[in-house]
Amino acid sequence: MSQTIHLWTPGLFDFKGGIQTYSGFLLQALKAVLPDATLRVFTMHDRPMGLSRKGVSRLTFHTAGQVHPRLRTAYFAAQTFQEALWERPDLIITTHVNFTPVAHALKTLVGIPYVAIAHGFEAWDVEKPQVRRGMAGADRILAVSGFTYDRIRQSQALQNLGILPNTFDANRFQIKAKPGYLLQRYGLQPDQPVILTVNRLAAGEPFHSYDQILAAMPDIRKSLPNVHYLIVGKGDDRPRLERLIAERNLQDCVTLAGFIADDELPNYYALCDVFAMPSKLEGFGIVYLEAMASGKPVLAGFDGGRNALKQGALGALVNPDNVDAIATTLTQILSGTYPNALMYEPQMLRRNVIQSFGQPTFQRILAGHLSQLLQPAAPPLDQSAEPLHPARLLVSR
Repeated sequence: MSQTIHLWTPGLFDFKGGIQTYSGFLLQALKAVLPDATLRVFTMHDRPMGLSRKGVSRLTFHTAGQVHPRLRTAYFAAQTFQEALWERPDLIITTHVNFTPVAHALKTLVGIPYVAIAHGFEAWDVEKPQVRRGMAGADRILAVSGFTYDRIRQSQALQNLGILPNTFDANRFQIKAKPGYLLQRYGLQPDQPVILTVNRLAAGEPFHSYDQILAAMPDIRKSLPNVHYLIVGKGDDRPRLERLIAERNLQDCVTLAGFIADDELPNYYALCDVFAMPSKLEGFGIVYLEAMASGKPVLAGFDGGRNALKQGALGALVNPDNVDAIATTLTQILSGTYPNALMYEPQMLRRNVIQSFGQPTFQRILAGHLSQLLQPAAPPLDQSAEPLHPARLLVSR
């Protein structure tokens, strides 16, 4: 008898953020690991785009992006709740912890097991009691890194934790020369040292890694006068960032590239000489893997980047609050003097990151978790519980 899996995600196609990218890889892995399973994918922000909602296929999509944003949360909650209540899947997997209250209600009422993926601060800095209950009631919370695992355990003392690390598309990111058209677009020379950050420009976040690199640029320029810093990403923090660049007189060495098409991203990794994102908020950071697969040295923060960089074996780790350390380390990397020879061996660096975090490794770890989770369903936790309206349970993204 084939198994049925419901996958709940913020989106797969609407926006290629970290959670959306991870969700796509998870769907691919589920198809590979459970080839005979029926997969029902529920996406909150995608539009139908001609995708099948019903039918006999083992893979069907159910979207909510066509619903007005003010009604979308309630619609998605009702949709996932109703479909799961009717079909009784063997397992629900949600790629955002904000969806766990609905899954918890279903488990309470009819005993459907569920798993949630925990990415970053949204999973460890949880204030809403319904989300905390939803996480506590999960059969497994799968953190994308040991850092996220530790932060959740410290903040919520959960015992139902496991790890399913991030992965990436190794075929998409290759070692190649700096693209001539990008050198021309930004007025750069082939031998000019380029620092790259790829990150959303979110004004509401309490810490911005690009601020720290901007603060380090004057010191870096003392040793490398022609260094250039390229920031890729869009968001509502751009006006503040433009003012900050002007105040520090960095207009001649910093470029805000803004939004770039997804298919251009590999060329931007090829353009840079070091990828730098000393973040405090990243639970893991797929961009670190993409950069290393492109053969580029990486600088990351001690916490958020330690797993992707394998405790510093694959790259450079710094205290993200220490601007002097950021300046010194970036100067060393760009000067070829950083004491990690692997960072200057592109092919070997690429092989190491693929072996550690490529999709075969991801699928193997996922299969191990599923072998433990796909057991006969437990009886409902509370047969006498009153039905809960799903629209009151789901927390907006």
